[in-house]
Amino acid sequence: MTMANATDLIPQGPIVDIKTTVGDIKIKLYDETPKHRDNFLKHVENGYYNGVLFHRVIKDFMVQTGDPESINAKSDAMLGSGGPDYQIDAEIDYPKFYHKYGALAAARTGDNVNPERKSSGSQFYIVTGKKFSPGQLEQMSQRQVMSMRQDLFNQLTKDNIEKIRTMQKTGQRDELEAYRQELIKEVESKIPDTAGMPEEIKKVYETKGGTPHLDGQYTVFGEVISGMETVEKIQSVETNSGDRPKEDIRIISMTVEK
Repeated sequence: MTMANATDLIPQGPIVDIKTTVGDIKIKLYDETPKHRDNFLKHVENGYYNGVLFHRVIKDFMVQTGDPESINAKSDAMLGSGGPDYQIDAEIDYPKFYHKYGALAAARTGDNVNPERKSSGSQFYIVTGKKFSPGQLEQMSQRQVMSMRQDLFNQLTKDNIEKIRTMQKTGQRDELEAYRQELIKEVESKIPDTAGMPEEIKKVYETKGGTPHLDGQYTVFGEVISGMETVEKIQSVETNSGDRPKEDIRIISMTVEK
């Protein structure tokens, strides 16, 4: 099964063949996300992923792998925290790259401990997701606008924190509220109501599916170009309460196509 983005044009980049215990997957890495591309290729070339499990599998959502601690893990082991001793700077490029069916993206820790949204040094997931109705997508689009506005408001607040603290310390309540309203107007002018999900992306989520609520939150750095039937097999297996498959599914090896 061949994957394509909203314009049916797959970005340039190296191709990696993934051999698993239940079938093969072929992915293309995006040259537009060079830090993630190069890190992934480094792991492929040194065999880092050989033997790792798909340790987190959620049907109609995604399949996740890349934890080196999973290679020899016992059946009751808690997985998902392993990886190299570094993170990768975020390369989030939405709406150019988004969480369509078959997207390849980097896992990461949450915003509460990782506000810069840096990626895991090794863990990644492949999106399966589901299809959404136009009404659902419009609601998500509106939430995207609100989230983007909140992020910008928080950044503007951080950039002007000394001015805000001075007003707070001196009891300038009216001035502080006026300044807050000024920031809100600036945010709304920079991020209008129309800044949400583009129509062509809505159409992809409606007809092919994906996980749109992750857009803008995680780095998408590639996509499956064949082998989604293997990903479908993985997402459909029986899992335990921790979303780990009850029968181990492993990556046997990865190779870069020359």
